[in-house]
Amino acid sequence: SRPQKVCLCPFLPVHPLKVSTCLYIIQHPAEESRVLRTVPLLAACLPPDKCKILVGRRFNEDRYPELATVCRNPNTLILYPGAEATNLEEVAVMSSSPSVMIIIDGTWSQAKDIFYKNSLFRLPKQVQLKPSISSQYVIRTQPTNTCLSTLECAAVALSIMEKNKSIQETILHPLQALCSFQLQHGAQIHHSKEHLLKNGLYDKPMPKNKRKLRRMELLVNNVKI
Repeated sequence: SRPQKVCLCPFLPVHPLKVSTCLYIIQHPAEESRVLRTVPLLAACLPPDKCKILVGRRFNEDRYPELATVCRNPNTLILYPGAEATNLEEVAVMSSSPSVMIIIDGTWSQAKDIFYKNSLFRLPKQVQLKPSISSQYVIRTQPTNTCLSTLECAAVALSIMEKNKSIQETILHPLQALCSFQLQHGAQIHHSKEHLLKNGLYDKPMPKNKRKLRRMELLVNNVKI
């Protein structure tokens, strides 16, 4: 659905990737209207039955019985960082059967709202990624240097679960092309808020809310939040 000169189809895999892991993308409604969102690129890389997208803010068992069944499956994981989360590499070593992974798609505040206000998402095992790579999604501002887009999280997670590093490279290929096209046509590189604060480049008014101000101070001082 893009103009031909910036078409991303040549950067997608010729055939959908063969994976045993099924992704459930829980997408905040605000993401649907974003022009440069990454989930459509992710879906284009995978078979339809391996990338299911559910849009909404609230998910209960009555309205989403299939999702409730998935959340109760012992092989289901939810990718959400925190003190209760296990590093995905550790889980992948012990896992031998096909898994289901839930990923929340939205801004960090939107994802937090969805995770904590839906009890279903507390049922699966919570996992997180080690902050080992910087985001290549340079046309949107991230809170920290190691915050990743939904597509990047899925690419890294699938490569770990499938024990195949080439999956990550294949899924990131269209994202790299998207960012390259946007930069060629006038977009600017968006450094993370962490980078801007540390280098004195943050040009927006500082928040009056004490909690938000404290979070920004933690970013500057390299405290994990």
